[in-house]
Amino acid sequence: MIQLRNIYKSLGGRPVLRDVTLEVRRGESLVIVGSSGTGKSVTLQHMVGLLHPDAGDVLIEGECINRATGRAVERIREKFGVLFQSGALINWMNVFDNVALPLYEKTSLGDEEIAARVREALALVDLQGTEARMPAELSGGMRKRAGLARAIIMRPLIVLYDEPTSGLDPVMSRRIDRLIRDVQRRFNTTAVVVTHDLQSAFTVGDRIAMLAEGRIVEVGTPAEFRASTCPAVQEFISAQFSEAARAEEAVAWTSPPRETQAPAGSDRTGSDQEDRK
Repeated sequence: MIQLRNIYKSLGGRPVLRDVTLEVRRGESLVIVGSSGTGKSVTLQHMVGLLHPDAGDVLIEGECINRATGRAVERIREKFGVLFQSGALINWMNVFDNVALPLYEKTSLGDEEIAARVREALALVDLQGTEARMPAELSGGMRKRAGLARAIIMRPLIVLYDEPTSGLDPVMSRRIDRLIRDVQRRFNTTAVVVTHDLQSAFTVGDRIAMLAEGRIVEVGTPAEFRASTCPAVQEFISAQFSEAARAEEAVAWTSPPRETQAPAGSDRTGSDQEDRK
């Protein structure tokens, strides 16, 4: 489906990608992990043709996007939906218009059919009834979900996710993970997810690839990734889960004892209550 062949890329004179070769199989969810600055988002930008390699090729269903020009590039890009880190909603447009924008720009659908498609996409991400809200009225999790609705509104073959759980609390992060899986299975899409969140990677990934110092150092299923003997992989795993354990321990020491019975009206999580503001 997607092939990166011997990709080299430098930015500002600094090597970012060094001989990256990677294949994304049709219908799978491939997660790219790694520390900050290792080239994860740069790799995504190469896939959709926003960056061109200094050397090497990027093939989308056999077509080389970095050598294509004009209408050919646009035709290849139409295979993609992209969820950006922030959701990238347009501030002066409400949720309905943000989600509908690709349909208005790229199709000749009538208003009724567009409205039906928008309602379907918003229902899939559990944002029914938010059509009239402005981005400033949404929580971080709601903005991500509205961005996902827009990313899938054209029913693309491939969806790219750039740090989909970044800046979200653990409850909302796991909710986004479930949505990524739901979208993949419902529409039979190919997903490429960039993240530094290993819990998310193990949840949404059929396979996990790790970038370190601009190179792919490991590719495998979650079980294979955990069992990797690559020092960079083991260091990354140990650092993440050690940090998580320390954070849980700190919460346990500093939090007051929990109530044995929740007060009336407090049966929803903080994330859910925030989403309904």
